[in-house]
Amino acid sequence: MRGEGTSKTASAKETVLTGLGVAPGIGIGVAYVREAGAIDAPEYEISAEQVEPECRRLRMAATAARRQIQRLQEKAQGIDGAAGEELGYLLDAYFHMLKDSRLVRGSDRRIREYHVNAEAAVHAEMKEIARQFAGMDDAYLAARVADVREVGNRLIRSLTRRGSASLADLPEDTLVVAEEVTPAEAAQLDPTRIRGIAAMVGGAEGHTAIMARALGMPAVLGVPGLLSHVRSGDTILVDGDAGRVVVNPGKRTLATFERRRRERLREARKLVRLKEKPAESRDGVTITLQANIELPIELRLLPDSGAQGIGLLRSEFQFMNRRDVPGEDEQYESLMQVVAAMGDRPVTVRTLDVGGEKTSAALMGEYSDSAGSALGLRGIRLSLARTDLLETQFRAILRAAVAGNVRVLLPMVTTVSEIRKAREVLKRAHADLRRRGVDLPDDLPPLGVMIEVPGAALAADALARAADFFAVGSNDLTMYTLAIDRGDEQVAALYDSLHPAVLRLIQFSAAAAGRAGIPVSICGEMAGDPRYAALLLGLGFRDLSMVPPSIPRVKQRIREMDLAAAARRADLIMGQVDSGRIATLLDDFNGLA
Repeated sequence: MRGEGTSKTASAKETVLTGLGVAPGIGIGVAYVREAGAIDAPEYEISAEQVEPECRRLRMAATAARRQIQRLQEKAQGIDGAAGEELGYLLDAYFHMLKDSRLVRGSDRRIREYHVNAEAAVHAEMKEIARQFAGMDDAYLAARVADVREVGNRLIRSLTRRGSASLADLPEDTLVVAEEVTPAEAAQLDPTRIRGIAAMVGGAEGHTAIMARALGMPAVLGVPGLLSHVRSGDTILVDGDAGRVVVNPGKRTLATFERRRRERLREARKLVRLKEKPAESRDGVTITLQANIELPIELRLLPDSGAQGIGLLRSEFQFMNRRDVPGEDEQYESLMQVVAAMGDRPVTVRTLDVGGEKTSAALMGEYSDSAGSALGLRGIRLSLARTDLLETQFRAILRAAVAGNVRVLLPMVTTVSEIRKAREVLKRAHADLRRRGVDLPDDLPPLGVMIEVPGAALAADALARAADFFAVGSNDLTMYTLAIDRGDEQVAALYDSLHPAVLRLIQFSAAAAGRAGIPVSICGEMAGDPRYAALLLGLGFRDLSMVPPSIPRVKQRIREMDLAAAARRADLIMGQVDSGRIATLLDDFNGLA
């Protein structure tokens, strides 16, 4: 499993690399280097009507692969000396091979002539080019076979939206080291066995980082030159607090980090004692703290967290790492596992939100040019384009709702008509189940909307008249307001949830819910950071939802806080026009200045 070159000499030199600490904690273990190797390419025939969409899918995949190469080129600039220069030349060659080369042109031709899918066309063209190169007398050209295979495999991975190898069955005490770990791959990781993640690509607010935080798994992303410094089998240390990766740490370094890790465990045990105590401010205001859940495996984290419910159950886990769409029964069984475990505590199920980083191979093939975009056919848009999928999901949710307290949440809503259309599908699903004689709850579950794009926040008054509740998604709201790709480490420093525009949209959403008399929560990363607790509560939120490990720290901050004073500080902050001044005022209130 750990591949070749797993032995490590006693004289191996300690190497310290820096990146973005995106998930806190310290992980020490054995490196598993996930090389960008070959993968299986599915092969199937397509109809004449599918040829143009398949060629378009090939072009989109090539564009996505070039973007990744560009990010790696920028990282290569951070590597000193000849190694960095050589890597830069190699990546430049890869970039041009993905732009307008025989590989891409030949794959396009094969799709058109033989009516095969894009993956099969790339695989066949790659083999033909490699065969011709290998037969040449020129040793240099013959050696370029490896480059052709690397680019071809990268293109196939972009088409299939999956990595080169499964990460589901790695041995215990493993640290995953890779060029990139996608959210779908992160979903395969077992936090009871995997000690952490280190990767060359990724940002602090991307879904891979969110997944790592949810699993309580230390992670450092955006590490220049990572793969040139680590071999499978090396001892490696990931410091998610400081954003450091230490390869082959010495005895003194290991002793220091082991001491820090023990201190963190003592602090965590201290916070666990708060789980039975209410999240109540010093002036007697009680706040509801719920959990965001990406995967059912996270249910094991809830008892120690003190979560009062699940404020956001992302349903994408049912669609990831597979090439088909789960049916009603399969979705129902997955949801029942969660709803039954929560008893009478509320569970808010968000309907399917694939797109951008969150991929589903079964749906991306059909909508790759739009669903792969953060501005495309995402969330409720995709669900209303495929109401058969939405109705199936609604039927599964309605069946599970019999076992507990379930709410339904719609993602990426921008208009009242989207809510109305979704409610019609929900009623149709309910009527269908009733005709089948299925046991159902007496009333339809509440139907709420995510406020995660500026248009939804600005239209919150209208949406509040059609929705039963709001959930503000601060991650996407920040991304769309500031036009920043939260998964791109090159602009990570510009991602600022304290930007006045973001705060005003959050404030307006909360106020609109209050005017309409509907519940409102906030479920983005802001909710799970104790630093923001006073501001959010001061803006009127009384329900916060976050990854389970964050709940005890936020609860501790609330219990230290006077809510009336927090409201006054929030009023002062909302009168500011500079995010730096806002940060200073907030940190001063938190005693950090």
